[in-house]
Amino acid sequence: MATLLHLDSSLFPESASASRAVTAAFRTAWEAQHPEGTVLYRDLSANPVPHLDGLAASAGFADPATHSPEQAAAFAERVVLIEELERADALLIGAPMYNFSIPSTLKAWLDQVILVGRTAGPTSSTKGKPVTVVASRGGSYAPGTPRESFEYVQNYLGDLLSEMLGLDVDFIVPELTLARTAPAMAELIPLADASREKALEDAATKAKSLAARLISAA
Repeated sequence: MATLLHLDSSLFPESASASRAVTAAFRTAWEAQHPEGTVLYRDLSANPVPHLDGLAASAGFADPATHSPEQAAAFAERVVLIEELERADALLIGAPMYNFSIPSTLKAWLDQVILVGRTAGPTSSTKGKPVTVVASRGGSYAPGTPRESFEYVQNYLGDLLSEMLGLDVDFIVPELTLARTAPAMAELIPLADASREKALEDAATKAKSLAARLISAA
């Protein structure tokens, strides 16, 4: 049965997080298709992985036989994360927009798992794996909107996940998530509610479709 690697990075619990609500809907639909499957889950907010440091980074470019004890220990933590990624048949990532970008905890995970010559590069060990990214955002950064040029989540993750890791990237984008809490956005509540409902429906639909595709390919 297929294995799903599920990452959440929102600072808030599911009741107050658009990205967590949508990844939960995706996972529920996925598990219904894969009752005997495996879900590897990491809450990067509650249990952040270490930010990449000089020891772990330098170890990635050196022969393991030459690693110092400190390098070996730091690199071992990277290997755990990399092997989780390689073991997964599909990925699900909750990536809310904070200050026009992704949470630093998600960036830390990416820095740890991107290893040139293994997961990154023309012979990437993760090439072709499907990844669904739930890119929630408080406002709208869609093409044609005043803040289109500030959209750094889809642009960044789309390029990085596909070009560096060779993943097959798909997005679900619940937007205007601040409409119910920001008085200046009150008139946008109907649009926000519609965006949320569409995101939840897309999550269920995409999860079922992806699960069926992987089952048929097995």
